[in-house]
Amino acid sequence: MVNFFEALTKFNNDVNSFVWGKGLYLLLATGLIMTVITGVFQITHIGHWFSQTIGKIFNKDVSGHVKGKSISQFQALCTALAATIGVGNIAGVAAAIVGGGPGAVFWMWIAAFLGMMTNYSENVLGIYYRRKNTDGEWSGGAMYYLRDGLGKMKGCKWIGTILAVLFSIFAVLASFGIGAMGQINKIVVNMVDAFKIPALEAIPFGDVTVYHLIIGIVLVVIAALIILGGLKRIANFAEKVVPFMVVLFVAGSLIVVGVNYASIGAAFVSIFKYAFTGPAIWGGVAGIAVKEIVTLGCKRGVFSNEAGLGSSVMVHSNTNVVEPVRQGLWGIFEVFADTMVVCTMTALVVLTSGVIDLDTGVLMQGATDANLVAKAFSTLFGVWGERFIAIAILLFAFTTVLGWDHYGTKAWEYLFGTKSTKLYKVIHLVMIFFGALLTSSLAWDISDTFNGLMMVPNLIGVLALSGLVVKITRNYIDRNLKHKDLKPMLSAFPDVQEEEEKRL
Repeated sequence: MVNFFEALTKFNNDVNSFVWGKGLYLLLATGLIMTVITGVFQITHIGHWFSQTIGKIFNKDVSGHVKGKSISQFQALCTALAATIGVGNIAGVAAAIVGGGPGAVFWMWIAAFLGMMTNYSENVLGIYYRRKNTDGEWSGGAMYYLRDGLGKMKGCKWIGTILAVLFSIFAVLASFGIGAMGQINKIVVNMVDAFKIPALEAIPFGDVTVYHLIIGIVLVVIAALIILGGLKRIANFAEKVVPFMVVLFVAGSLIVVGVNYASIGAAFVSIFKYAFTGPAIWGGVAGIAVKEIVTLGCKRGVFSNEAGLGSSVMVHSNTNVVEPVRQGLWGIFEVFADTMVVCTMTALVVLTSGVIDLDTGVLMQGATDANLVAKAFSTLFGVWGERFIAIAILLFAFTTVLGWDHYGTKAWEYLFGTKSTKLYKVIHLVMIFFGALLTSSLAWDISDTFNGLMMVPNLIGVLALSGLVVKITRNYIDRNLKHKDLKPMLSAFPDVQEEEEKRL
């Protein structure tokens, strides 16, 4: 049995290295290509996508509750952010800095800048190829534009079908791992560490205690009350919690950075200084190869915003929006909010608080990459700093679980049909409970691999249909910004196109 797990670990490490090694280049290349062929849309039309997203946050057409099976554009954003703003925004950013130096933050920004257009493209395609299921709910995602987009190209029918199935399988498995067990495990570990209850910790069950068990049960019950209510209940929960948790975390971060304002300049200098040159001494090793800094920064950026994985498009496709491009604009904002705002605040907290030496990488006593952000907050707030981060991780990670439940549900629906999705939800709840109890790192490593494997078929679909994305974008710009009288491009299917035109 030991040999089996050793072999499994080696095989997984090999696959993981390939996916997050070579696959990362594919991801960045896709983002670069989509940025170039759309005319650097995220910059040239920055005023437009800001005005059409956060600028319309109080518009009833955008944030008002929707009748029927659809959700509002704002609810879709919050649900997508619920799934993307997770442990990676806190522990992931700290790990990137500890492992790759401050320069890794620069490459997180680069990955996010390019990822804006990858996420935009995914959402445009998701809306364009979505169809309603037997329950009257919109279903969209990479599996649909792989099957109905790539699959309709000459000689690509089977390629599109196979890639769609593979993507769905990887998405379901990733939802059990990264989208359930991994997030819940981080919640439990941080809550147990921050809020000590010796009486509960004194009753062990192997490697876990009754404290772990109680937290796990409570989280499963709360998750069940929300998850079993379907997307509407998840979206309603997300639109209330996500803005609150983001504002709370950013506000707390601003206080820490504000108190340490004298170090802000040095923090930014270190980010740009070490982006292209590894520190001479960092973490006790003689320098870091620039390639490692780039890889680690980009990888953590992708972990954070998930642009290119094809995940968030599954919830964006459920909105009441008519124009594919309008939901694409929310995709740009999603990456901006996740990485440019939340991750940057995390990085500045770490780099300005003194918990890590900007020249040597030496951590303050008792700090690790896992608790570095908590230690940074504790320098100002004491024990309540660590408790604040524990609560932040609770909110971030738990909402991630809810968002991923919808992703897994849609992937399961594609594979096994709409009627079987209740079974998926039950299995997902079981995985949430396991997350509170399991301690093996192999489970998380395998989940990480499946998360990355989603990226490959999705990016193939985005690249294959890149010309269509450009065509839909130009059609939107010509009609809405240049006021040309053109037929709108709303759907790949004539019946849906006709129905959506009536809603314009």
